[in-house]
Amino acid sequence: MRSSEKPDSDSGHSPSDDEKKLAVSPGGYQTHDELPPDPDAGLSAEEKAKIDRRLLWKLDLRLIPWLCLLYLISFLDRTNIGNARLVGLEDDLNITGGQYNAALSLFFVSYSLSEPLTNVLLKRLRPSIFIPVIMVWWGICMTTMGLVHNFQGLMAARFWLGLAEAGLFPGINYYLSCWYKRNEFGIRAAIFFSAAAVSGSFGGLLAAAIAQMDGVSGQPGWAWIFILEGIATVVIGVASFWMVFDFPDEATFLSSVDRERVIRRLKEDKQSSAEHEEFKSSYLWASIKDWKTWLYAVIYMGTVSPLYAFSLFLPTIIGPNGLGFEGTRAQLLSVPPYATAACLTVLMGYIADRTQQRGVCNVGIAILGAVGFAMLLGSKQPSVQYAGTFLGALGIYPCIANTITWASNNTEGVYKRGVTLGIVIGWGNLNGVVSSNIYRRQDAPTYYVGHGVVFAYLVLFLLGGSTLMYFLLRRENANRRAGKRDGLVVGKSEQEVEALGDVRPNFVYTL
Repeated sequence: MRSSEKPDSDSGHSPSDDEKKLAVSPGGYQTHDELPPDPDAGLSAEEKAKIDRRLLWKLDLRLIPWLCLLYLISFLDRTNIGNARLVGLEDDLNITGGQYNAALSLFFVSYSLSEPLTNVLLKRLRPSIFIPVIMVWWGICMTTMGLVHNFQGLMAARFWLGLAEAGLFPGINYYLSCWYKRNEFGIRAAIFFSAAAVSGSFGGLLAAAIAQMDGVSGQPGWAWIFILEGIATVVIGVASFWMVFDFPDEATFLSSVDRERVIRRLKEDKQSSAEHEEFKSSYLWASIKDWKTWLYAVIYMGTVSPLYAFSLFLPTIIGPNGLGFEGTRAQLLSVPPYATAACLTVLMGYIADRTQQRGVCNVGIAILGAVGFAMLLGSKQPSVQYAGTFLGALGIYPCIANTITWASNNTEGVYKRGVTLGIVIGWGNLNGVVSSNIYRRQDAPTYYVGHGVVFAYLVLFLLGGSTLMYFLLRRENANRRAGKRDGLVVGKSEQEVEALGDVRPNFVYTL
C-alpha cells in the first residue's frame, strides 16, 4: 500500500474522492472561507502552545530529514561532473574544454525550460507519486553517464538528467510552503537547502574515495562516480514512494484532528494554501502579470548563477590549473568552504524567520560574497584566494533559500505560488548556461572572466535587486496601511476577497 493511501489514523479510512475535492477531512469540515473548527477549543493558551509545538515537531521529523536527503542526492548528481573532471573525464572521452562546458550548459537548458510547470504537475499528480518517479528517472540518467564513451553520449545523458531533476527543487519548496506558516518556512527551507552545501563537502570526499576504483571491471574512476551515485539515487527514489507524503488535507501520518490543526494554523496565517484549489488558467496569468514574480526572478538569478559557477568549478579553481593543488588534495580542499556555507545557511534562515527582514539579510550576505570574489580577482596569493572561496560560498548559499522563502511568503494562492516559484527558479537556473561557460581553460590560473562575471551577478542582481524589492514592498505596505488599496474589495464577497490572494489589502508583505 502506498503511503498516500494509508488509512487515517483516527477514522480508519482514507479520504474519499469527494472529500479530497472539497478539502474535507474525514472528520467532516470544509475548508473554504471560514476557519475550520478549533479541535482545541476550551484549552488554555499554554496548553494550545504545547500542542502546537508537538505538532510542529511531528511535521519536522516526518518531512524535513527525508527531503534534505533527496536534495543532497539531487545536487550531488548535477555537480559531480566537476569532480569527475579532475580524474580524467575529458581525456577518456577525448573532449575539449568547450565541449565540457557545452555538456554543462545543456543540463540547464532542459532543466530550466521544464521547471515552470512542474509544480502544477506536483499538485495534480500528488507529491507521493511525482517526486519518487522523477528521482528514479534521473537516477537512471546518472547511471548511464558512467557508461558513455563519447561527447554525444555525455550530452544526451546531461539533457535527460536536467529534464528529470527539474521538478525537485521548486516542487519541494512549494510543498513545504503548504505546510508551514510564513514565519516558520524560512528556517525549514534553509535546512533543506543546506543539503546543497553539504553535498559539496560530501561530494568531494565521496569522489576522492570512489575514484580509487579506477580500473575495476574495466571502468575508469570517473565512471564509477556516476554509476554508484546513480544507483544510490534509484534506491532512494523507490524508497520515496513510502517516505514522501501528500499535502496537509491528505497526509496519512497525521490524525484527522492534527490535519485540522495544520489547516487551521495556515488559515490563521492568511494562507490560501490551506484550501484546495482546482487549477484555472487565471492563476497562471496572475503570476505572469505580477511584477514581483519577475523581480524575484532577477534576484534569484543573482544568487543561483554564482551558485552553479562555484559548485561546478570550485574543484577547477582549486585544482592544478588554478591554485595548484593536485588530485585528491584538491578534492579535499573543496570540502571546508561548503561546510562553512551550510552552517551560515541554517543560521540565516533562523535569523530571517525571527526578524522577518529577508531583504536586509540578502543585502548583507551579498556584500559578503562580493568581498570574497573581489579577493579572488585582486590577489595572486593562493592563501588569500582560498580564503576568498570561503567568503564566496558564504555569500551565495544562504541567499538561495532566503530568496525562495521571500518569494513564497509574498505570493498567495496554491497554484499562483507554484507557478511563481517555477518561473523564478526556472529563469534563475537558465542562467546556469552562463555559469557553465565563464571558467574557461584559457583563463587559467587567474580565471578573471569567471570571477568577474560572478562578482557582477552578486552586485547587480542579488544586491541591487534585493534592495529594490525591499523598498518597493515597504512602500506597498505603507499604501495598504493608509487604506489606498481598500477599493479593491468594495462590493466583493468574502470568497472573492480571499481569491485576490496577496493582492487583497489586508495581506502584509514580508520585507
